[in-house]
Amino acid sequence: MKKFNIRKVLDGLKEQASSSASSGQSGTQENNLMQETLQSENFQLCKTVRHGFPYQPSSMAHDPVQKILAIGTQSGALRLFGRPGVECYCQHESGAAVISLQFLINEGALVSALADDSVHLWNLRQKRPAILHSLKFNRERITFVHLPFQSKWLYIGTEKGNIHIVNVESFTLSGYVIMWNKAIELSSKAHPGPVVHISDNPMDEGKLIIGYESGIVVLWDLKSKKADYRYTYDEAIHSVAWHHEGKQFICSHSDGTLTIWNIKGQGKPFQTITPHGKQPKDGKKPEPCKPILKVEYKTTRLGDPFMILSGGLSYDTVGRRPCLTVMHGKSTAVLEMDYPIVDFLTLCETPYPNDFQEPYAVVVLLEKDLVVIDLAQNGYPIFENPYPLTIHESPVTCCEYYADCPVDLIPALYSVGSRQKRQGYSKKEWPISGGNWGLGTQTVMMGEKLRDREKKPFILLEKRNPKRFFVMLQVLYKLKTAKVFEKSRNNKEEKQNTEIVDEDPFAIQIMAWCPESRMLCVAGVSANLIIYRFSKQEITTEVVQLLEVRLQYEVNDMESPPEGGGGGDRDLPTPGAASPSPQTTGPPTHPSTSSNSSDGVRDNVPCLKVRSTPLKQSPGYQVDLVVQLVWVSGEPPQQITSLALNSSYGLIVFGNSNGLAVVDYLQKTVLLNLGTVELYGSNDPYQRQPRSPRKTRQPSGGLCDINEGSASEDRCKSPTSGELSFSMLDLTTVQLFTVFRYCMFVCCVYSLSVCAGALPFCALSSTVLLSVCPPRGANPLDHRDNSFSRSRSSSVTSIDKEAREAITSFHFCETFARKGDSTITPCLYVGTSLGTVLAVALNLPPAGEQRLLQPVIVLPSGTLGRLKGSILRMAFLDNTGTFLPPAFELWYEPNAVGADSEERDKARKRRPVSVSPSTSQELQESQYAVVCSEKQAKVIALPSQNCIFKHSITETSFVLRADVVQMNIGNCVACFCANGHIMTLSLPGLRPLLDVNYLPLTDMRIARTFCFTNLGQAMYLTSPTEIQRITYSQETCENLQEMLGELFTPVETPEAPNRGFFKGLFGGGATSLDREELFGEMQAGKASRGLAQHIPGPQGLEGMKGAASGVVADLARARIALDERGQKLGELDERTAAMLASADSFGKHAHDMMLKCKDKKWYQF
Repeated sequence: MKKFNIRKVLDGLKEQASSSASSGQSGTQENNLMQETLQSENFQLCKTVRHGFPYQPSSMAHDPVQKILAIGTQSGALRLFGRPGVECYCQHESGAAVISLQFLINEGALVSALADDSVHLWNLRQKRPAILHSLKFNRERITFVHLPFQSKWLYIGTEKGNIHIVNVESFTLSGYVIMWNKAIELSSKAHPGPVVHISDNPMDEGKLIIGYESGIVVLWDLKSKKADYRYTYDEAIHSVAWHHEGKQFICSHSDGTLTIWNIKGQGKPFQTITPHGKQPKDGKKPEPCKPILKVEYKTTRLGDPFMILSGGLSYDTVGRRPCLTVMHGKSTAVLEMDYPIVDFLTLCETPYPNDFQEPYAVVVLLEKDLVVIDLAQNGYPIFENPYPLTIHESPVTCCEYYADCPVDLIPALYSVGSRQKRQGYSKKEWPISGGNWGLGTQTVMMGEKLRDREKKPFILLEKRNPKRFFVMLQVLYKLKTAKVFEKSRNNKEEKQNTEIVDEDPFAIQIMAWCPESRMLCVAGVSANLIIYRFSKQEITTEVVQLLEVRLQYEVNDMESPPEGGGGGDRDLPTPGAASPSPQTTGPPTHPSTSSNSSDGVRDNVPCLKVRSTPLKQSPGYQVDLVVQLVWVSGEPPQQITSLALNSSYGLIVFGNSNGLAVVDYLQKTVLLNLGTVELYGSNDPYQRQPRSPRKTRQPSGGLCDINEGSASEDRCKSPTSGELSFSMLDLTTVQLFTVFRYCMFVCCVYSLSVCAGALPFCALSSTVLLSVCPPRGANPLDHRDNSFSRSRSSSVTSIDKEAREAITSFHFCETFARKGDSTITPCLYVGTSLGTVLAVALNLPPAGEQRLLQPVIVLPSGTLGRLKGSILRMAFLDNTGTFLPPAFELWYEPNAVGADSEERDKARKRRPVSVSPSTSQELQESQYAVVCSEKQAKVIALPSQNCIFKHSITETSFVLRADVVQMNIGNCVACFCANGHIMTLSLPGLRPLLDVNYLPLTDMRIARTFCFTNLGQAMYLTSPTEIQRITYSQETCENLQEMLGELFTPVETPEAPNRGFFKGLFGGGATSLDREELFGEMQAGKASRGLAQHIPGPQGLEGMKGAASGVVADLARARIALDERGQKLGELDERTAAMLASADSFGKHAHDMMLKCKDKKWYQF
């Protein structure tokens, strides 16, 4: 047990006090030099838009006139879709499942029925829909809802078998109730079951058909309040559909049969069909099949009718996928679906049920997809879906979000991604084309040869107007990676090599991406890295280049550093000499160096095997190099926890719980490979000592002793091109997993079980790239437990309990490598899980051919500081507070030949310009390092390494994600904590500007995918299938309303079908019903008070039109006013004409009377 030394405690407190005093003085001085432009009023948090497929859908509805689709979910969410760019998300407060949706067709309203027996009326005439009325049933459970076309009376069926009627204008119950015991036969003693269907006769609105679950169907006469006919079948009913002439209807049953009934028929059905049943030859009843969950019967004017149904397959079709059956005339098409069918709707040319429907498409809602089938073309092809609904093809593991990407990036990704589109889509336009997405006049094209705005709206991006960003998200490009690795043969050896992962050895874990150079690096869960280059030309790679790295390190138990070490970051010693890492190995000379040692222990074996056959790579991202960590003395490699890429330096750096490795991907070699403790050198504050160093194999890139002069430098040099003669051609190929980070693009990484490592690139509506990856088993990034409510101790004693010091973050920059330096040099800053920031100096040869011939020298340069908790993010500012981005290289075609190759050679690297410090006695600070950990944020002046500002972010929780982001008028630090708070801090003063308790963290998915980007935007995976974008910019919140699309647009309702002369003469046309007189209070009376509770919304239906906003709504209101004015003028004209006719008639009668009485004497009257 260690002795307690009170003197060290007092010294530490004294040092901390003096350090804070000096920090306060220097902080005041620096604050005077740099005026902060961001204030708290510049920040406001709100949700902007949600992308992806609705999670756990439960119901669907379609407005055939407005051409809007609504989808309800089991969590009470509503998603509305129109043309690309018109999407809307709404949420019921109760969170109950949406069981039914009904549009008020062409009225800009929607009725939703929930599983908690509540009915809601939504106003869709505003950009953010709101609830107008709610009705909560207290005694009965809602099972079915039906709203006839152009009717304001809503039929609600219940579990008890009763039907209640609601006025949708006032949302009040009518006294008219259809009781179940009056609908069925009086002699029947059994309850008919819940109501499963309600619809009115297309030709007679006074006749209502009611379907009960037990198999009873009732034709109810609304006027006489009695049942005209009853139809009974032995099997349960799932759905009912009318023929448009109103003389027949069809029912689907639980035994896989369809029964067609004549409305005046008695006893048996007119026809019984078993679409998928085997017809026995002896005339017996067909074998039962699976239930037909829904059937629709649609007629055409010139051809055979369509009968569309879901389910009904034979029970012997084990393992067959869910199917949608389309029966047209004598042909029957069975369309297999990838997921179970939730619901389907048939899109027709007319909204009138008493006319030929002329179906042209079927919308099929699956559990994880939305499919629209073209009925007008042979083979029933599907429409190409313009919505980004496929980001969940496999579980997403990580997301990255990039803003302000180069202007040529999106066209480049689109050009290569357009070649990946599958063939066979319908040639027609997407049928769900309602709404309006006004782009305004501030929009600019991203390329010169882009397509029409309506067809490719995701290419239109905002460039200069900060008040507008766009809400589009579209998949641009997918990168499949599984083809690089060998397929598993499921033998024992393969299983042992991949046992460090639970399920999918190819899942993506971390991504690093440079938008300017288009370089991409992906880290997988099998401790492997894949480096990609972007090319517009197709190539065939004979052998993929491979590097194998031995990165394994063990230390004795740590001792506590001196007390007070947490406060004096700048006083930590700079490491001096250190012993070479025993785990450093160079690239192997053979793809399979050795699998087992003499004692049977696996050693130098990677977790995955690279393909040995040639690899054909399409235009787009092409694998350039694979780096794999190998087994060391029977122990598997640790999964990678941090990754960084710099295209200007040509370097990749990655780290895990053992240490880090720096790879030169230009010269294809390992520059540095060492344990974390070796970064400190001999001045390790934790006094850790290596234990049982393992034998090294071909050490070629170990730690350089800073004090060993040129000898150490030689050990840190990368081999020249002549030294790259190891057998690179013998290396096998490697599997790729690709995903993209921050840049209005979305990239998803998928597991092997679904699509073998596919990675989609999606374009968001502002210039940002977003990348998404799927979670697999025990994610190495999720080293914290799932309980986010615990408090993470920041004391030094708790830090000592850490078994290893993992590498948690990297940052490439051009800054001062050591304290007191007078010139800036390329550097790599390393953050660890114990809160230490370490510097590594990089000595790079000149650009061009010299870069490929001369060595790169890597020298650890000491400690910059220490913070509480793991280091999450590092960034640098110049002396004016301007953000200093890492150096980058502009993209060039790597496979260019001829004249293109000359242009490639002319490409020059772009590196940020730094201001050199003053040489006067008073050292002028030239840069400021911003460091954020799980607990703290610090601003450190360089080159003096004085901590000028320090802020404690949280004491009871810890930060999950932190980023230094650029706003319109300044920079700030954005943080997302485990307790759900989103905070922003000013720079360089670290003043709190925003602190909102936004999202209580209950799911590791949110922690893994939450990320910030520039211009006040952020996003996270709110469900396994949906991306939620938010903004913390006040300016964006204020202008959000005009950025969103209009759901409702003024459209004329189609004319009703013409009855014809003979139908009008003999009464063969449709019969109307005065529902107002029948269901009104005067005739039906008042409903029971305790049956349902009315909850008024913020506005009634009368004020719905006034609540609409935007130019379209103003035009709609003006059109309505003109219609009303025209109607009033017409009525006035009619009254004037009537008065004139009356006056003429009076004058005529007066004249006749005068003539009659003219010659009469007075005594004759």
